[in-house]
Amino acid sequence: MKEKQMNLKFEHYVLGILLAIEIIMSFTFLGYIHIAPISVTTAYIPIVIIACLFGPAESTVAGLLFGLGSMYKASAFYVMPDDKLFSPFQSGFPVGSILLSVGSRALFGLLIGLIFSFIKRFPHHKIGKGICALIAPKLHALLVYGTMGLFFPEKGFDYTLAFSLNVNDSLVSVICLLVVLISDSVYHSAFIIHYRDAINDTEQKQHWTSKMRIVLILITVFVLCMAIFSTIYFSNRSKYMLGVHGINVTDEIVHDIQHLQIQFLAAMVSLNFILILIILMTYTYMKYREFQGEIDGLTGVMGRRLFLRHCDECQRKLKNIPDSMGWFLFVDVDWFKSINDTFGHAVGDKTLLHIARYLNDTFNMLGAVGRMGGDEFAVIIEKQITRENLEEKLNSFLLSVSTILTESKVSCSIGAYHFNISEDMQEILSKTDGVLYQAKKNGRARFEIREN
Repeated sequence: MKEKQMNLKFEHYVLGILLAIEIIMSFTFLGYIHIAPISVTTAYIPIVIIACLFGPAESTVAGLLFGLGSMYKASAFYVMPDDKLFSPFQSGFPVGSILLSVGSRALFGLLIGLIFSFIKRFPHHKIGKGICALIAPKLHALLVYGTMGLFFPEKGFDYTLAFSLNVNDSLVSVICLLVVLISDSVYHSAFIIHYRDAINDTEQKQHWTSKMRIVLILITVFVLCMAIFSTIYFSNRSKYMLGVHGINVTDEIVHDIQHLQIQFLAAMVSLNFILILIILMTYTYMKYREFQGEIDGLTGVMGRRLFLRHCDECQRKLKNIPDSMGWFLFVDVDWFKSINDTFGHAVGDKTLLHIARYLNDTFNMLGAVGRMGGDEFAVIIEKQITRENLEEKLNSFLLSVSTILTESKVSCSIGAYHFNISEDMQEILSKTDGVLYQAKKNGRARFEIREN
């Protein structure tokens, strides 16, 4: 199960993008409507989307990010008076402010995630999701106003304010409903499901080399460092510029300038993060399309060119391991032309399909299978196995192959060569082909093994 979750790249990408959007909305005007004496927020909408698409754990994390962003924004000196209640540095009651800004939002993420998880169990869950999205703003208001009334009663806020109805509240609820339902429909559309399956294809891991990962990490670190340096620079230049224009730049003004620059930094880093994730998704999908183009259409195993490229990659990967050995197999269907002529090409195709499947079942945990053309397959075994173990697997494979057709017994000739990883691939192919020829010469329906 853990390995399966690790392969869910698409879900991780989408969650990362939504969390980045949450940070952007929490740190910019996109998540707030300023109505004196307090700011009304819509930054919880990504939390509701995450709760709908994923679950309570993910939406709680999103709520935590929202709360931290809210607490940070409220720590500026220029914010509206009642917004200062969300800052532990300005409210006079730090614990209450932390529970208000962070605790209430994390609790909102948890509750809304649990509600969506409960709704998904029922047949008409789409209606339930719509109702949940519609009431989500009121649930958020209830938790926030209730916490404000609990810790700051002197300000006149309490939970009853959450039940007031006005045009703005109705508009926000409708926006939340539409955004969540559209997101849910798009996420479960046929196109996105195809895109998700392509990105989550476990075969794609071969395209991500260690060098590519290092380059990606270096680019990410470079972008982050440049964003930090730019923030420091523009903060200092803003202070200098105000001084040049004769404005007395107090410590409070410097604090607010730096505060705004850090908000800008968070938004820019989040945008870059989204861009990197989209690039990764696009690259993985294009590699999937390229990979699919080189898969044998009939049998579903690698085509000749892709298989030989995979063999070259195996050699490069293992070349630094002293005395590393592997097995290379050629598998040829005996009298395949006779099967086609006697029973028809449909039966011949069925035979090739089953042989490829049995080869995959036998060797997919040890290496890779490819169709070299016609009725000939090849197998490279990258992991160390003994000759006795190989013989057991080949005998089992030949037994399985013999049961493919009821009309006639199917058999294969197999040549197996134990090669050194430093050998040239053309030499490996030539020697394995010689062993296959020996198997055919000795009567077919058998395997021959040659050790280096």
